Amino acid sequence: MSWFAALAQGITLSEGRVIPCQAYLEACENYQKQSWRNRCRIFSSQGVENLLVPVVHEGGTHALPITRIRVDYSTPWVVRTQRAITSAYRSSAFFEYYMDPFFAILDSHPETLWELNLTLIRFFLDKMGLPVSLVPTEKFVLPGSGVCGRDYREAIHPKRPNAILAELQLEKPYFQVFSGKYGFQSDLSVMDLLFNEGPDSILFLKKQ
Repeated sequence: MSWFAALAQGITLSEGRVIPCQAYLEACENYQKQSWRNRCRIFSSQGVENLLVPVVHEGGTHALPITRIRVDYSTPWVVRTQRAITSAYRSSAFFEYYMDPFFAILDSHPETLWELNLTLIRFFLDKMGLPVSLVPTEKFVLPGSGVCGRDYREAIHPKRPNAILAELQLEKPYFQVFSGKYGFQSDLSVMDLLFNEGPDSILFLKKQ
């Protein structure tokens, strides 16, 4: 959720109006293994659970541009993922409202990981009411260059903690189905926020 929280800070809520912002997506990097590009974390009855989108490994996957990485549909991971998400969130307040269009994206079997991620990002932005214009980069620039504003490419990684939510004062809890059993779990997939908070997700991210 850190990435969406950072995006939301560029949006202005003023006197009933929502002023949009623009964000750049890195389209010119090579694929980064063991990153959030093909995985996320949800909150299930067993605690925090990792979901993984398998990719086709060909010709040195790590040396291929991110836009050319193909999703591997040779195993029934879509069905398993949908079952895991349903089990985790069927009792949440808004899961049934968003379930069909969300699962339809997975069922459409986008060919590339880039296409899948872009479609999912746009889905969550739309459902949370975050008017963000996504702009794919046209050339690769080194991290920290500042060319496209604040750079989160290296900051958000599964193997490294980040302080984004703490800096934005967004470590506050919201309702989670299994928090009574395990306590509140922070910085999960943004689907956890959407399924539990629905249209109020934008208010949470903007600290309203």
